[in-house]
Amino acid sequence: MAFKVSAQNFEQSFERWIDALEMAKSLIPSCKGLFGQVKVLEDGKLVWAYDRFHRYPQFFGAGTYKRLARRFVLETMEDEASGDRSEP
Repeated sequence: MAFKVSAQNFEQSFERWIDALEMAKSLIPSCKGLFGQVKVLEDGKLVWAYDRFHRYPQFFGAGTYKRLARRFVLETMEDEASGDRSEP
């Protein structure tokens, strides 16, 4: 499974949802203009997007939020088990 984050003049692929989500969130402040948008695609399908028309990011597809939330928890637990904590 691969995630791709794209915005104006930016595109990068990630293997993990956490990494893709962090990158997408970091691009939100640069989302300027009426049609500025930050998107996350999973295997070529849109699953997450932020634009100026919505106050919060949108999840697309039935069950997408729940599935990605579970993946977030799983990846976080794997990071903690391997000692890759990014806490101070």
